[in-house]
Amino acid sequence: MLDRRTFFPALSGLGAAVSALFGSRPAEAAKPSFKGDLDPRGTVGRLERLPTLDLESQQDFLTGFRVVTGRGFRSIVSKRMVALFEAKGLDAYSDPPMETILEIAENDHILGMHARTWVSMQEFTWSTIQELLYRDPDKYLDELEAADNAGPGTLELNPDMYLPDHVKHEIHIMPGGYVGDPLGGYVYHYGTNNFSGGRNDQDETSIGFANAMPVPSTPQPAGRPLRILEVGCTIGRITIALKERFPEAEVWGIDAGGPMVRYAHMRAVDLGADVNFAQRLAEDTKFEDGYFDIVTSYILHHEMPAEISKQTVKEILRILRPGGVYFPIDFYTGENKPSPSAAQKYRHWWDYRWNNEIWWEEYTDLDLFGAMETAGFETTEDGPAAWIGRKNLMGTKPV
Repeated sequence: MLDRRTFFPALSGLGAAVSALFGSRPAEAAKPSFKGDLDPRGTVGRLERLPTLDLESQQDFLTGFRVVTGRGFRSIVSKRMVALFEAKGLDAYSDPPMETILEIAENDHILGMHARTWVSMQEFTWSTIQELLYRDPDKYLDELEAADNAGPGTLELNPDMYLPDHVKHEIHIMPGGYVGDPLGGYVYHYGTNNFSGGRNDQDETSIGFANAMPVPSTPQPAGRPLRILEVGCTIGRITIALKERFPEAEVWGIDAGGPMVRYAHMRAVDLGADVNFAQRLAEDTKFEDGYFDIVTSYILHHEMPAEISKQTVKEILRILRPGGVYFPIDFYTGENKPSPSAAQKYRHWWDYRWNNEIWWEEYTDLDLFGAMETAGFETTEDGPAAWIGRKNLMGTKPV
């Protein structure tokens, strides 16, 4: 059982700062449903509405702000970088070294404004959600506890398990990260809806990936996998969607973050999905050899050191049956690599520096294709459900 009073210490003082910015009011009273499910403002399709109109409005604003600062500013930033390089007689598309990029870009007001506004948007996305949750944390802890032993599906928490350093980082500057905030699943869910620009509020993107998942072509009934695993499942959106696509399969989702899988299980119970969630490491899953027909992961490999990625690939090969399929969905899978332009490299640098994407450089240098082949996979490119228009890898365990 998790310690209900062990909250992430950095949350102290958060409420006052956010209230001063947005003028937020006390949380509205919630009336738990029969299952202990908190949905005081009802649901829209699969999505429970946020507890207050204030918070929903704030998140709607921040989602729009993210679209503007992310997609809308992209061409402006690129053109600005080109102009700065041309003023120095340099080519911004010739894979310039980071030392040169930083020397040229570090004091530019347009590039600095873009980075600062984007990071501020990220900070406010997390803090507004957390501020409301921690006005009455027991209410949400009670909701999680009410679902812990409910079904369908199972939940395995391992609060005393060893957590290596790489899972403790506050990825995307999310306070507490995936392991340190007991209410992190709530924060992650609504915060990543912001990431998607509103395009995954009904799990549309997750369902799309699940529906395009490749299936083994060797032994087992064609198109009917018996066991499926999502590694690094966070709150289980793709995991649940895989169960909906393959209702007869035994479906698992694992993540190092106990708060993530706990929330995933609660949501699966609410959606009536018979899915098993467990707090385990990607590189040490604890499953028996050859157990799964399909293993997948979603934007996992760029959130871990390259060496851990390689260990994870080996572990996935071990737990796949002969003929089984591993389908990793991430940035720059296959032979695709990020643009060597100054603007793209600068964007990745400040994502690493200010947004805690600390393994970007290792990931972009990682030959995931080669790592899979070294482990023993037979690999192919152009897998289904291409991630943001780029190719994907698919690895099959030799029969």
